[in-house]
Amino acid sequence: MSALHAFAGYGVELEYMIVDRRTLAVRPIADRLLRAAGGGNEMQRGQLAWSNELVLHLIELKNAEPAPALAPLAPAFQAEVDYLNGLLAAQGARLMPSAMHPWMDPRTETRLWPHDNAEIYQAFDRIFDCRAHGWANLQSMQLNLPFADDAEFARLHAAVRLLLPILPALAASSPIAAGRPAGLLDLRLEAYRSNALQIPSITGLVIPETVTSRADYEERILAPMYRDIAPFDPGGVLQHEWLNARGAIAHFERGAIEIRVIDMQECPQADLAIAAASAAAIQALYDARWAPLAAQQAIGTEALAAILRACMRDAERTVIEDAGYLRLLGFPGRRGEARELWRHLLEATLWSSAGEREVWREPLQVILDQGPLARRIQRALGPGWERPRLEAVYRELCDCLAAGRLFAGAP
Repeated sequence: MSALHAFAGYGVELEYMIVDRRTLAVRPIADRLLRAAGGGNEMQRGQLAWSNELVLHLIELKNAEPAPALAPLAPAFQAEVDYLNGLLAAQGARLMPSAMHPWMDPRTETRLWPHDNAEIYQAFDRIFDCRAHGWANLQSMQLNLPFADDAEFARLHAAVRLLLPILPALAASSPIAAGRPAGLLDLRLEAYRSNALQIPSITGLVIPETVTSRADYEERILAPMYRDIAPFDPGGVLQHEWLNARGAIAHFERGAIEIRVIDMQECPQADLAIAAASAAAIQALYDARWAPLAAQQAIGTEALAAILRACMRDAERTVIEDAGYLRLLGFPGRRGEARELWRHLLEATLWSSAGEREVWREPLQVILDQGPLARRIQRALGPGWERPRLEAVYRELCDCLAAGRLFAGAP
């Protein structure tokens, strides 16, 4: 099959927690769920597929082949959520959305996938100890965008790199872990960026370095990572391009860049709306609407990482004062809040098309007007963080996922 050109197809992966219907505690039964549906570590139903992940309380849904448009995927994913919840009901379980379980204890509750490819997970556990939030308690929506050749890869990589810092302003959904407020609206990304600190080249600054070709990528990103992990992985089990844990990684074997910094939302409609907003903004950058490729590639990784860390903390209320960055995204000002920057991007891209505007209007308007899911979770919890209130809010999130509706966040 010939390679897809940029924006000719989309791949979406959604990760869900399996929890007990009564207590909402994590349930490590993904293997039983896959077997009940007639699969092993992966299975396909129509256009969607299911697969396992590192831990047994997590299941991933994805489109099996690149989709030419994102809009039809939202109802397809929702139908699959309904089917999964039906299977899980027989085992007293259900799916939970959002990017982190709010009170899971990874030290005692982590169960690694023990079946196919178990040696990969065992290697990660041996080197990094996966009984931690940064490994066992984080769920993301991954957006895959294709490229056909080196020229498309360079343009796409530069565009993705520019947008990564502000994605938590739309998508943050992890304000709580271990039963208490985290001090960040995107704690998942904080846990993610620090889960492999003993080998810093694996994650870098989360924002990938500027690269201009596949050869450049392999030399600057992959080779140092393989070299640094070799003493810990003499059998080479982990020395593959998927070891790279930056916020966007290149999969050259399938010709796609995978974006990893987007927290899971309360229902597929919200997930796909954020995917659509991201893809539209990336396409405008790819087309050099506001700045040429050389200018996009020139901005420093440290500067982008600083904006990302600020958005992880304050999400849509982050004040961005890097005028050079704002100029690259066509923002008409020298400073602005992240939500103002997103409103500008949406009005210039996704919302300039009447049809697309109608498809994604409601979820994106909720996010812009009421804040990302993390902000709405905080609002629903109110000033008290007692366990009963926490359980009530996350039970409502499970109900939102089951019904395919947005979370209002009113106390």
